[in-house]
Amino acid sequence: MTRIALIHALAHSVAPINDAFARDWPQALRMNLLDDSLSADLARDGRGLDAAMHERFQRLAQYAVDTGADGILFTCSAFGSCIEAVARRHAALPVLKPNEAMVEEAVQALREAGPGARLGLIATFAPTLASMPPEFPSGIALVPALAEGALEALNAGDGERHDALIARQAEALRAQGCSHIALAQFSMARARAACERASGLPVLTTVDSAVRALRRRTSG
Repeated sequence: MTRIALIHALAHSVAPINDAFARDWPQALRMNLLDDSLSADLARDGRGLDAAMHERFQRLAQYAVDTGADGILFTCSAFGSCIEAVARRHAALPVLKPNEAMVEEAVQALREAGPGARLGLIATFAPTLASMPPEFPSGIALVPALAEGALEALNAGDGERHDALIARQAEALRAQGCSHIALAQFSMARARAACERASGLPVLTTVDSAVRALRRRTSG
């Protein structure tokens, strides 16, 4: 049985990706590693992805490898260089950044949409809007948007307000000429339907794309 390690920096990311696995790849054996101080420390300390943060990611990944993981998926978008370093160290395994598969699908969708297509990229965690755009190839038109207060609402248990604040940004991005919407964090997947209703646009999330990519790479 394929064993997949899911490494989380936000507690709210756990349910969306596990739901996607249960729906689309129930045969996979999942393990969940959560360190919810990662995002808090990144936001608070102002040191960015420094050597200490890189070392924390290496230790989490090594623990996953030691348990026999066949693949690793990180589910928080703000730690790109840390995840890339893990992938280099464990090159024999599929090690995915959370957005990797969705970026591929978004790029394909925009190219199929033709010239002038723009992708609205919504986040609820501000550092994600700094770390994620470089993951897209040059020439892809991105319009970033921060759903202020949405993550705080989710932390307080108000999922309805969380979804509504994200949907409001999706509607605004449609008005700015975006042809597609991408929700940048795993914790935001629950807002997909609300965004589709508000914007009338195709809405991409990270969770389904990530499951498909991991299944493909571990079975190859």
